[in-house]
Amino acid sequence: MESTPRYISLAEMKRLGVRLEASALHDAARAAWSDIRLGQAHGLKSVLSFPEAALWNQPQFEAYRDRLQGERLGWKLSALSSVGARYAAVKVVGANAINRRLGQPRSTSTILLLDSFTLRPLCVMDGTDISAARTATYASMALELFFPKTEELSVFLFGAGPIADQIIRVLDHFGAGIVSKIFVRSRSGASARQLVKRHRQSPRIRLEAVADNKRLRGCRFVITATNASAPVFESAEVCPNAVVLHLGGDETPSGHIQKVLRSGLALCDDVSMVSRRNSQSLALYFSRKGSTLEQLGPALGVMNLKDFCDAAGGSEFPILVTCVGLPMLDLYVAAHVYETWFSPDGARHRPSTHLAGTDAKQPKLYGEG
Repeated sequence: MESTPRYISLAEMKRLGVRLEASALHDAARAAWSDIRLGQAHGLKSVLSFPEAALWNQPQFEAYRDRLQGERLGWKLSALSSVGARYAAVKVVGANAINRRLGQPRSTSTILLLDSFTLRPLCVMDGTDISAARTATYASMALELFFPKTEELSVFLFGAGPIADQIIRVLDHFGAGIVSKIFVRSRSGASARQLVKRHRQSPRIRLEAVADNKRLRGCRFVITATNASAPVFESAEVCPNAVVLHLGGDETPSGHIQKVLRSGLALCDDVSMVSRRNSQSLALYFSRKGSTLEQLGPALGVMNLKDFCDAAGGSEFPILVTCVGLPMLDLYVAAHVYETWFSPDGARHRPSTHLAGTDAKQPKLYGEG
């Protein structure tokens, strides 16, 4: 009788010594983008958002309402389905900002990994850390695409949650010789200081927690990874030729979007998904005008990342990259974790302890034509 795949919790992953190493994650992301371009990896994302009033009407939650000032509640249930050359996956994400007030992560993910041909389940695992790690691969993608020959690059990072934590790890690994300093700003300030403190032993990149945007204009690379309910910077505060990597919600002001559409470059990991989700600044810019990103964006030059490979000359104009989070990246990173740690022959994939965190130069991730 065929056994039912067991659920592998985050605690069990830690007990088994599962590591989400930057080099391995980016090998997985590189394979995902290659298969996306070849038409061998596909995915869909659906989201159910719930009315906030239904939560605030519950007496046990009413007291938290004022504590979320400036932060999106983000009460939603998401399902991300994807299939690739060898595996398929479904990731279910439950999110609510109140969870943090209860001592839990804002969002929790569960990944069901399946064989791509029989669609029989192979493994069920906690995907919370995997989700944050796959999102951080967008940072190295932008680093490689737009700053391949840059030195002394300053980065401004909005946010201090799990994704920001993984972004710092990724930039520390892949940004050696490119990134000189990362400024971190969070809504409260305390979380930014705590994040910097956790990474203070980093040998490669200097970190500094900041309380305002004064350093923003001197940063060519800006990353937004917050749960803010409104834009986190003003258009005039940004470097004129900055690359803004948008990973959160409504964080980028309309004035900056107008400038990018008029004289710069706007990219999405998937124009259709970003448009239909309609929760991020670029999509909201169009929907607030009575249209959609999917309808008007391509006519204004908005492109999919998979169709963009040449960043030559990109240093002269502003660039906005909006990422909704592709299900295919979850699939390929989850498949790496499964093959390395949980499959019957996982031992042959498992990295040697002495190779963990190696400084060896990695192959290009997104430089394929």
